[in-house]
Amino acid sequence: MRDDPSNLGAEPGPDLPEPANLRFLRRLVTVLTVVMIAGVVTVITLLVIRLKAPSGPVLPSEIALPDGIEAEAVTFGRGWTAVVAGDEILIFDSGDGALRQRIAITGATAD
Repeated sequence: MRDDPSNLGAEPGPDLPEPANLRFLRRLVTVLTVVMIAGVVTVITLLVIRLKAPSGPVLPSEIALPDGIEAEAVTFGRGWTAVVAGDEILIFDSGDGALRQRIAITGATAD
């Protein structure tokens, strides 16, 4: 009956045990499928979390420069904003825009 061509696509009967290699392969494919699904869900979750996070510096709503000061460059740090103006650096608070510190640049030459 085994060599009968009409019986090639039929399921094995209950009397034939499943080969150990086939059982191992079936479990391996199932485990790999679960791991792949978990990996895709993890990557999507991390992308959503990362894209929702605010990026860039926190900017104050307004910075009032002292009279006669013209900004040449601006840089941002954690909790502060620095404005380079001529021969000094003005450090402002990022929350309320208040002037924290003035730093004179020594040896500065005008072009």
